[in-house]
Amino acid sequence: MKMIFDEKSTVDLLRQLVNIPSPSGYTNQIMEFIGAYLHNLGIAYKKTHKGAIIAKVDGQNGSAHRLLTAHTDTLGAMVKEIKASGRLKLSMIGGFKWNAVEGEYCTIHTADGQKIRGTILLHETTVHVYNQPDTIKRDENHIEVRIDEKCSSAQDVRNIGIEVGDFVSFDPRFEATDSGFIKSRHLDDKASTALLLQMLKTIKENNIALPNTTHFYISNNEEIGYGGNSNIPEEVVEYIAVDMGAIGDGQNSDEFTVSICAKDSSGPYHYNLTRHLVKLAKQYGIDYKLDIYPNYSSDVSAAIRAGFDVKHALFGPGIEASHAYERTHVDSLNATAQLLYAYVTSSMDSEE
Repeated sequence: MKMIFDEKSTVDLLRQLVNIPSPSGYTNQIMEFIGAYLHNLGIAYKKTHKGAIIAKVDGQNGSAHRLLTAHTDTLGAMVKEIKASGRLKLSMIGGFKWNAVEGEYCTIHTADGQKIRGTILLHETTVHVYNQPDTIKRDENHIEVRIDEKCSSAQDVRNIGIEVGDFVSFDPRFEATDSGFIKSRHLDDKASTALLLQMLKTIKENNIALPNTTHFYISNNEEIGYGGNSNIPEEVVEYIAVDMGAIGDGQNSDEFTVSICAKDSSGPYHYNLTRHLVKLAKQYGIDYKLDIYPNYSSDVSAAIRAGFDVKHALFGPGIEASHAYERTHVDSLNATAQLLYAYVTSSMDSEE
């Protein structure tokens, strides 16, 4: 049986999530939001030392557990240097290209709690001054932050409270169109986070009995490689990362289906568990695409590298222009939600 997908509630939750700044290393606010959301549902959870949140839903089988994860941390930056000009040199957080954030509005989060606005620009942007800004390399030596304060020296910048090591978040610019598209930065992986939270709400409000005890792991360090690689209960047999499907030339994924990953840069995902997901998609008429992501890793691949003996798989909504100004469609969110529901309510085959 398919789950009823609450499009409006899901999109509204996603809007809330992407508008909470959470570059890796600066995730306290969004994890507090997640904790409050679970508390309001009456769902108990624990917080790891790294700040991740893990909720557990007891199932009929308490010896063989499942774990699903999505991550709330995003790309971002830190202040690397305060320039003599009063502008800021940045250090990347996560794997993006500088051209993907050129021209974007941003916020500098100071140690004393201020939020100071700025714009990320090429130093040689002004075409009436610089000869060929289109040929200049976009890198940390040419990209800088123009602060929206009266600052013309490094001391001016320090006087308003900015210092090396302050976090910088990028404006998400969330938009949901009448045609069903959702455009925003940080859909990776807040789209999947919204779906996991909605799944927990569905389970709780409808008293759905799960066949296996299932953990919902909201991680907060995935973009820097070690999000979901610890605090995995020893009873966990199956570990699934719910994360974005990569779209581009040669890829099978699109913005309208759920993408099931067969292999990424870490190697093939568990064959039988992946086939189980495909079987469920076919059984319930869920639109899906199988795909391989060549430049990709996940919370579950981090767990495998850490040595956990689990069956691992990955699926999620197809997201275009990953690590830039991303886009997906509510059809893809719906398909992912349906596969999530089909999976958590399915029987665990002991032979898989």
